Amino acid sequence: MSKKKATIVTYGCQMNVNETAKMKKLLEENGYEMTDDIHNSDAVFLNTCTVRSGAAGKIEGKLGNLKTIKNARGGNLIIGVTGCVAQEEKEELLKRAPYIDIIIGNQNIAQLPEIMEKILAGEIEHAVLTDKEDELPPRIDANFGDGITASVAINYGCNNFCTYCIVPYVRGRERSVPMEDIVNDVKKYIQKGYKDILLLGQNVNSYGNDFENNHEVNFAKLLDEICKIEGDYWLRYVSPHPKDLTMDVLEVAAKYPEKIARNLHLPVQSGSTNMLKAMNRKYTKEEYIALVDRVKAALPDISLTTDIIVGFPGETEEDFLETMDVIRHVKYENAYMFKYSIREGTPAATMEDQIPEDIKQSRLLRLIEAQNENAKEISLSYVGKTVKVLVEGVSHRNKERMTGRISENKVVIFEGDSSLKGTFVDVKIVTAKTWTLYGELV
Repeated sequence: MSKKKATIVTYGCQMNVNETAKMKKLLEENGYEMTDDIHNSDAVFLNTCTVRSGAAGKIEGKLGNLKTIKNARGGNLIIGVTGCVAQEEKEELLKRAPYIDIIIGNQNIAQLPEIMEKILAGEIEHAVLTDKEDELPPRIDANFGDGITASVAINYGCNNFCTYCIVPYVRGRERSVPMEDIVNDVKKYIQKGYKDILLLGQNVNSYGNDFENNHEVNFAKLLDEICKIEGDYWLRYVSPHPKDLTMDVLEVAAKYPEKIARNLHLPVQSGSTNMLKAMNRKYTKEEYIALVDRVKAALPDISLTTDIIVGFPGETEEDFLETMDVIRHVKYENAYMFKYSIREGTPAATMEDQIPEDIKQSRLLRLIEAQNENAKEISLSYVGKTVKVLVEGVSHRNKERMTGRISENKVVIFEGDSSLKGTFVDVKIVTAKTWTLYGELV
């Protein structure tokens, strides 16, 4: 008898990627073989994102596609929605799309196998499981697929309530995972051979704030404990909030140059203090730049990346030029740049002075142009240097070449063979383009 097959389609952030890896492991342990082909699958789950309104639209289209497949099979297809849309919409989603079998929130994925059995046995028709949002989800082993990058959630939820963001309403308040559980997870993945360990949280810098002994257990202490683990790996983390980044975290990073990757994602969102106040970011332009200067002084080899929103309600040309000023001062290696889009349910959605689309588009293009100049300048600075590269696999564009990343999270292409996948190698950089470095194996 052939194995039952399951598919998970993942949208959104690294936390969703992590939760997909856990669901894969649960399904495999319950006799399912994973496939990417929804037409050849017995169960399809959409692991959804709700941060931007466009993401929700994509999910509606995919659900319509799955409904057609299910009808053609006489109903023989389990359709599940997990992640933030499930958490936010709950029963409302079922009213709109009654052909969905399972709606399961971020905190409840451990219950997935049991619920599927009940549906297959005809004991229940639908399941909506979106409670327990104030508890920590149980620790679940995960299948990350590539054998290179493993992610570990260190805290869930968010207490910041930025005015454009739905996350605190969907994922609940901050809850930190006990340090011992995190260290054990990291040890387990390193022993399995993973080389790139990614710590996840909506705000990793506030790790431990909800513990009674938070003066002893904080993010710096967690990093220090993990770096004591033996092995050949490096450690990355997303996302920190600038207001909570403390000197002790930078001191730990300086103490472990081989273990803690030289890339810091520091979301600025806007360079205008007026906009930052409207966004409820809790720092000013001047405070952010002072923080960047402290980071660069403590870690001279650091590569900085950021998130920026243009066209937030009320943004004037002067506000936008303040953001351009920050881009030029900081010289980010990379930036994730977005036009503001209305997210229903957030304070910013009802603010006056919404910016016209053509102005948002124009500002975004100007910002991208300025950032591309930074990126190219930094890329060219690597030429002639020898860098340590974590090899990720064969290049998609040229099967004769391998692709990997350096500690600063920049892509490197070089000639080599597939036996190098999952190893660290030294590569001398020969040429560079805006986003990519090209080199030769040393």
